[in-house]
Amino acid sequence: MAEPPYGIPIGLEPLVARVLAPNPSPFTFTGTQSYLVGTDTLAVIDPGPDDAAHHGALLQAIGARQVTAILITHHHRDHSPGARALAAATGAPIIGAAPFVGEDAATRSDASFDADYRPDRVLADGEAIEGEGWTLEAVATPGHTSNHLAFALRESGALFSGDHVMGWSTSVVSPPDGNMGQYIASLEKLLGRSDRIYYPGHGDIVEAPQRMVRGMLGHRKQREGQILRRLAAGPERIEPLVAGMYAGLDERLLPAARQSVLAHLIDLDARGLVRQEDGVWSSRP
Repeated sequence: MAEPPYGIPIGLEPLVARVLAPNPSPFTFTGTQSYLVGTDTLAVIDPGPDDAAHHGALLQAIGARQVTAILITHHHRDHSPGARALAAATGAPIIGAAPFVGEDAATRSDASFDADYRPDRVLADGEAIEGEGWTLEAVATPGHTSNHLAFALRESGALFSGDHVMGWSTSVVSPPDGNMGQYIASLEKLLGRSDRIYYPGHGDIVEAPQRMVRGMLGHRKQREGQILRRLAAGPERIEPLVAGMYAGLDERLLPAARQSVLAHLIDLDARGLVRQEDGVWSSRP
């Protein structure tokens, strides 16, 4: 198998090019995909990790063109830290997902959280950024993180879906920042849209987005059903639940699987379907 084309700008359509960061892992697939939007003036979406090689590749791809906005889908360390060096090099503002401040940041973040993320401007759902020949509209899609945004390119019908919808795997939903109820609601929100194509943060282009989103909703309903059936047979702690639901999973991914099961349990508890006492989960009568 050929090595992925790290650092090489690849044109996807007249207004969009992609540059892949060299940060492959079990959680990032081949790496984080940064996107350049525009022709003469640019927006850069998710400049990726704090990586000198990727920063240099982005600057080379940008060339003499002006960057007018650096857009961030969410605050994870494989998406937002590169914004600081890019802003310093180009003078462009960092715009997009909200930061975490005060005590909330300490309680809601995890090891993948970019604690230094400080945008110059936060976008609300439906707000747009415009450049020469392009318009990017923020689409609030919380769930993977509480501040997650996608960006819709109005001129072409493309959606930059970040980690909410990826082209290789379902997203990890990790409480307390991740929220399964919000994640499912955001999928249902996308199902009601008519975007032509998705450009995700990781993995292949999603060329049939409605079908993909329906499949992801079905997958989550299947996981929810597994949990309810197991708890109907008797109370369980989360560890045997995860072991039974994810038999044969790569051990490196088990902590993420545990967090997704926990997110489902928290959502089911909020809906009055299960309850927890001293770490033991059971069905509600």
